[in-house]
Amino acid sequence: MQRRGALFGMPGGSGSRKMAAGDIGELLVPHMPTIRVPRSGDRVYKNECAFSYDSPNSEGGLYVCMNTFLAFGREHVERHFRKTGQSVYMHLKRHVREVRGASGGALPKRRNSKIFLDLDTDDDLNSDDYEYEDEAKLVIFPDHYEIALPNIEELPALVTIACDAVLSSKSPYRKQDPDTWENELPVSKYANNLTQLDNGVRIPPSGWKCARCDLRENLWLNLTDGSVLCGKWFFDSSGGNGHALEHYRDMGYPLAVKLGTISPDGADVYSFQEEEPVLDPHLAKHLAHFGIDMLHMHGTENGLRDNDIKPRVSEWEVIQETGTKLKPMYGPGYTGLKNLGNSCYLSSVMQAIFSIPEFQRAYVGNLPRIFDYSPLDPTQDFNTQMTKLGHGLLSGQYSKPPVKSELIEQVMKEEHKPQQNGISPRMFKAFVSKSHPEFSSNRQQDAQEFFLHLVNLVERNRIGSENPSDVFRFLVEERIQCCQTRKVRYTERVDYLMQLPVAMEAATNKDELIAYELTRREAEANRRPLPELVRAKIPFSACLQAFSEPENVDDFWSSALQAKSAGVKTSRFASFPEYLVVQIKKFTFGLDWVPKKFDVSIDMPDLLDINHLRARGLQPGEEELPDISPPIVIPDDSKDRLMNQLIDPSDIDESSVMQLAEMGFPLEACRKAVYFTGNMGAEVAFNWIIVHMEEPDFAEPLTMPGYGGAASAGASVFGATGLDNQPPEEIVAIITSMGFHRNQAVQALRATNNNLERALDWIFSHPEFEEDSDFVIEMENNANANIISEAKPEGPRVKDGSGMYELFAFISHMGTSTMSGHYVCHIKKEGRWVIYNDHRVCASERPPKDLGYMYFYHRVPR
Repeated sequence: MQRRGALFGMPGGSGSRKMAAGDIGELLVPHMPTIRVPRSGDRVYKNECAFSYDSPNSEGGLYVCMNTFLAFGREHVERHFRKTGQSVYMHLKRHVREVRGASGGALPKRRNSKIFLDLDTDDDLNSDDYEYEDEAKLVIFPDHYEIALPNIEELPALVTIACDAVLSSKSPYRKQDPDTWENELPVSKYANNLTQLDNGVRIPPSGWKCARCDLRENLWLNLTDGSVLCGKWFFDSSGGNGHALEHYRDMGYPLAVKLGTISPDGADVYSFQEEEPVLDPHLAKHLAHFGIDMLHMHGTENGLRDNDIKPRVSEWEVIQETGTKLKPMYGPGYTGLKNLGNSCYLSSVMQAIFSIPEFQRAYVGNLPRIFDYSPLDPTQDFNTQMTKLGHGLLSGQYSKPPVKSELIEQVMKEEHKPQQNGISPRMFKAFVSKSHPEFSSNRQQDAQEFFLHLVNLVERNRIGSENPSDVFRFLVEERIQCCQTRKVRYTERVDYLMQLPVAMEAATNKDELIAYELTRREAEANRRPLPELVRAKIPFSACLQAFSEPENVDDFWSSALQAKSAGVKTSRFASFPEYLVVQIKKFTFGLDWVPKKFDVSIDMPDLLDINHLRARGLQPGEEELPDISPPIVIPDDSKDRLMNQLIDPSDIDESSVMQLAEMGFPLEACRKAVYFTGNMGAEVAFNWIIVHMEEPDFAEPLTMPGYGGAASAGASVFGATGLDNQPPEEIVAIITSMGFHRNQAVQALRATNNNLERALDWIFSHPEFEEDSDFVIEMENNANANIISEAKPEGPRVKDGSGMYELFAFISHMGTSTMSGHYVCHIKKEGRWVIYNDHRVCASERPPKDLGYMYFYHRVPR
């Protein structure tokens, strides 16, 4: 057993002393109540620190708490010990050595019996050239006593069982639901020795059809004989006639791959014999047998490859700057993000987000406070995980240049210390995509949708009074003019990005686009590859004009009067944000509902002036549309129950709900409309919808207030906690024992619904209230107070200014739809453009600014 000096390399720490079994047992006795055996529902984190990207491969190894099973790097384990008092940790360390012969060549791979951790090795290290040795110890804080593992004879039985369970546990991400993004399929037992017939079958890139019927969808390629057959019927009577299964029963060929899902990342493979989806580690080889080059395919559901239906095959090469010798970049701000399998949309957005100073200050600048006052489980806290990701990208700890050639021999004589380039956002993605049906899947997603999802998470997890997402927030003025009366109505809404439609009528090759569209439809019908087409050049000014020019929309006010007139809507900026995010609306649907992307080039300017799009409000000579929503007249017998909001949920008139839903309104919004209008019928509820349809929670589920003592409307709207309920004294005592005033404790608990961890964070986020005891006393004495000042309604938070902007980042998409392809981010740093392509970060030579999908501008002085 070694003392603290041995663990941390302190002087005099190289020695060690042996202790008898009884001594080890006696040493662990005081800590036995804190050592747990992982249960089936516990997540054991032994691959990654909760606060950093340290792992067992890192120089300091990883410490796993034997009570919470959270993992911490050397830099953060002391913080957890001080915060929780937990003393026993398992220290995991993987030693990596290069295997070299006397002549300097690599020796054949040797089996190493000392690999016992269920860890992924570094992707940069070829397992044939390196050997690994795993080391595990129990470390007891604060004296840092070490107990080498395994040590079955000397350790108490409970400790031995707990250590064995931790070492044999699987990744926590494998314990999620089958539909989540980290679900791991089993490897088919037929994959290694699969028989493939030499029958000369070659599968064309398109035009597939079931060999036993006329179906052209849900087709499966049998990997033994190359037969293309339809799959099973689905619950809605769609899908196929089950001919692929019949073929297996007739011939016994076990594996099939779904056509249309083949991409460089893999494909959907099913084992008829094992009756489940499986992995085929030799899929590329098995597909090549039938003439399919898996590494150059980008699958779509309708059977056409990306290269078949996109007009310009070189889009992938242009955006990724293929063929150009790009110089890798290292250090702070030049750290890449490893692709988890279709996670490039997340990586591109986060690289752009953390190039913004306000986000850097909000998270990385507040790192000590956020980490010190994070919840007991930091893996489930948004601000902690944002800070962790931001620090990983900006610190430079995980982006270091390779060792100089003259030092290689010297380094290789010792333990190999791999230079980690890029971090894996596994924990971050698992948290931000939690409970989201799309982002929690393993499919590619839309970067624009993820950007808005992230903004929503930032809004809901504000750090104090500052909110970094405010830099994107702006007001849009919408003007609607009735085509019959010519009267106008002005409304404002909050938005976070500017969507620019593609002005196809301004394309320089408009005639070619029309011809291309006709060719596309013909090719879709006959499943033939498309000819190449020169990319359409569209002036940016035309797209900008399309943003603000009139478009026909349904006029709900006229509809409410049972008129069938249409209105004309125009949009302008009521405020200009500090950072303007522009999305080019390249994606649409064809007549057959197949997603497609406009293959266009837009001359996006480096300097953008949109001051001419400033809102003007009601102009002289304009007449406003009257507020035609009639007052809701409630009969006496139901008026009181409406005002008190005591309608029983079971009493909602479902027939009125369905009438509204059939008009196209969200179901939950229809239920709220009927509820809040006292079951007065669909017409009255429709008027409620017109008034409230622009509210952010319009389509959120109906939240029923409590019966008998319902909370006030104000408290319900602003999310405040009533002051008539005194926080539990035991929680107040805990906070005051930390040195805070009682008034602070009471105020913080009321503002956070008596949540201890959030209350502590609230105190540090609101230093201006530390000595404001008179305010708290006054509020305590006000028995009729409904909400506290923290919940005062506030207007839209906007940072208005000049409409002059400069481009500093853009995200590009390659592929035919947002659900396939690849995202890449370019960011301008230190006067030059840098390309972020997953974990690869290089100086850009030819940034393709005309092919972007999302553009990030920051405001500059005029």
